[in-house]
Amino acid sequence: MRFKIFKNTVLLFVLVAISCGNLMNTEDAVQKAGMVSLSEIPEQVKDNKAIIVGANRTTAYLPLLKGKRVGVVANQTSVIFKDSINLKLQMNPNFVDNGGKSIVNIEPYQHIIDSLLSLNINIKKVFSPEHGFRGTADAGELVKDGKDTKTGLPIYSLHGKHKKPSKVQLEEVDIMIFDIQDVGVRFYTYISTLHYVMEACAEQNIPLLILDRPNPNGNYIDGPVLEKEHRSFLGMHPIPLVHGMTIGEYAKMINGETWLKNKSQCTITIVEMLNYNHNSTYSLPIRPSPNLPNDQSILLYPSLGLFEGTNINAGRGTEYQFQRYGTPFLDKTHYQFNYTPIANFGSKYPKHENEVCYGVDLSKVNAKRQFTLDYIIDAYNNATDKSKVFNTSNFTAHAGTTKLQKQIESGLNHDEIKITWQDDLKAYKKMRLKYVIYD
Repeated sequence: MRFKIFKNTVLLFVLVAISCGNLMNTEDAVQKAGMVSLSEIPEQVKDNKAIIVGANRTTAYLPLLKGKRVGVVANQTSVIFKDSINLKLQMNPNFVDNGGKSIVNIEPYQHIIDSLLSLNINIKKVFSPEHGFRGTADAGELVKDGKDTKTGLPIYSLHGKHKKPSKVQLEEVDIMIFDIQDVGVRFYTYISTLHYVMEACAEQNIPLLILDRPNPNGNYIDGPVLEKEHRSFLGMHPIPLVHGMTIGEYAKMINGETWLKNKSQCTITIVEMLNYNHNSTYSLPIRPSPNLPNDQSILLYPSLGLFEGTNINAGRGTEYQFQRYGTPFLDKTHYQFNYTPIANFGSKYPKHENEVCYGVDLSKVNAKRQFTLDYIIDAYNNATDKSKVFNTSNFTAHAGTTKLQKQIESGLNHDEIKITWQDDLKAYKKMRLKYVIYD
């Protein structure tokens, strides 16, 4: 499994104490899962206000899985953290585990599939979203069904022709788990996968357990609201480009606004986070998809993601994905920066492969938690051939409206355009309040 650890990772402390009746006793279960028990964690850790993700709150959901046949919607981000071990290492560099193995060689997290299997949870099937179960497929690349080489579990793709679990695939499943890290942007397709999973579960009367995780862009709401005539897998609901919700909150909204087929309702249980609010900063410890390698790319993604609907490269084919933009037809006399995209991990066929692209490097700017049109307006204004900029249908799918391209082409600036979507944002914010879990 290819995990990339972000710099400045926020320590997440495992507070695990299993109390599941006959499932197994607390200490045996925790040790079997490779975690540290509550009794072993120093008092200063218990009092720490670090964010505890839903997956780590095992006492809240293991009883719901006991004796059930379980399906799991997961990818590489679906992990249980073991950072209390990392803290012990900081306190005692010579600390070793019970088997005598140096703690340095122990991963700081364990995939939820492996953890649940070690606790004798009967996982029957795994479902994977865009980019696949291991998170290595290109954006939009067809992800095929298969078998997990580590566990032997069947994996069913929810990206490509079949975005929704079928009735046959849900046979022998009593309960589903959804545990995927989102980044809070409408065209980031994990929330579309959530929609289809909820719809399938509702149709088959299967309850859905959602293990909530932070939204790294969850402190603000901005961008044009999707118009229903432009609904696609890149945007299925009338929400802004930056929606300001966690996966759990979003699931509540899908149900509450009756967005599922035939206005059906999915039975959901949300395992909430501890110590999280929408102003919390959160550094993702695992890249949520191949082309979001670090915090900088995630903060810039709402703004630079719009380049996906243009003929301008946004860093794919480099090690600075969504931290730069450029193309051969931007004015090279205006820009001092250039780069050449090449095929690499996560981008087999990047735009303008092996061509010199002129543009802007944003890898070292102080990225804000905000959405701006300044970058795409800059690129359009400095294109030597403006007719080459937009891939109109794809840009509309990302923007959720035909208006934005027309506004940019007409010469409006960011502030002038932003005024035009304020009424829609106001209505959305009012609706959103009904579903907010965290302050």
